[in-house]
Amino acid sequence: MNASLVVGLALGMRHGTDPDHLAAIDGLTRIRPRSSNGLLFALGHGFVVTMLAAGIGHVIAARFAFIGPWTLILIGVANLWRILRTPQAPVAVMRPIVAQPFLLGMLLAAGFETASQLSALILAGQTNAWLLGAFFSCGMLLVDGLDGYLAASTQKLAAIGHVNAKAASRLLGILVVIFSLGLGGAELANVNLDRFALPLGLTLFVIVIGIRVWARSSFRFLAPRQP
Repeated sequence: MNASLVVGLALGMRHGTDPDHLAAIDGLTRIRPRSSNGLLFALGHGFVVTMLAAGIGHVIAARFAFIGPWTLILIGVANLWRILRTPQAPVAVMRPIVAQPFLLGMLLAAGFETASQLSALILAGQTNAWLLGAFFSCGMLLVDGLDGYLAASTQKLAAIGHVNAKAASRLLGILVVIFSLGLGGAELANVNLDRFALPLGLTLFVIVIGIRVWARSSFRFLAPRQP
């Protein structure tokens, strides 16, 4: 394994902490609460990055790039609606296409170009693009997979009445709304946030993980209401 592949793995892990990844995975989990969300998102995202690195994905990415920011905004709106609506008994609903994590990862890869993703594309000229894409994707799988697993765990605890988890779920929902709408709007307005991506993403990642650890720290449950 040469140095370029090691760098590709590190860039993938770094890319997994980007704020749009965290907002998308956390927001998606509130719509589709499954622990596999982060893994599937990373696979879809890595697929597009690999195609771009290999020089065969630019036409497709160019055609669908405009959908990425709108998708993130849609996630923010959906989560805002869930926060503001009056709690009621769960009902069976058809999940929108945006709730499919693999497709969501592809759309955001086409719509958001960050420094780590561009660096990986540059590295593709120095090593095998397919191998680089695989290592880059593995890095994202580690970070986004962990994020998705913890996000689903928090939602499941909240659903069964865990006190801290319910509070954490609401707080994380507010963060998702802020970052989804903010990042999607900035991309549509052509505001370059690349220089803020690393500190913002790492800060958000630490906050999100901290909230989830706190959510699991208490085993108190809400007492059932008396009829």
